[in-house]
Amino acid sequence: MQYITGIHALNLPCSLETCGDWHGSALKWQDISVRDTRSAFYGDYGIEPNKQIPEHSGTYAVANHIRALLDLLEMGKFSVAGGMNKDYICNDNYTNEIFEKVSQMKNLPHWNEIERFMGREYLSKWLDYKEANL
Repeated sequence: MQYITGIHALNLPCSLETCGDWHGSALKWQDISVRDTRSAFYGDYGIEPNKQIPEHSGTYAVANHIRALLDLLEMGKFSVAGGMNKDYICNDNYTNEIFEKVSQMKNLPHWNEIERFMGREYLSKWLDYKEANL
């Protein structure tokens, strides 16, 4: 299944109690980031169906905010994902789920960069999780 992810997904409402992004009017909605669940690292985890997209007719499958950020990390787009914890998620109730999902990327070639990013975003919470689980 094709789905919208990345910064465009962060600028659409999702079912989670997260902040997302609010710069949607500054985005080029004609050039959205689309991936396929069949080849994506997380399969169909966090994909929400039947979402309306600005400047598009019909409905689309869209990554929820957590999935969109995980996709950005997996793709190495750390500058776009910056602010993940305090700006886009804004809800500590999802921290353990995020940590578990991020830890699944530990065999990716750029794991060290992912791990450093998580340390900057989540500080001692990530360090404590890493020490206990990785």
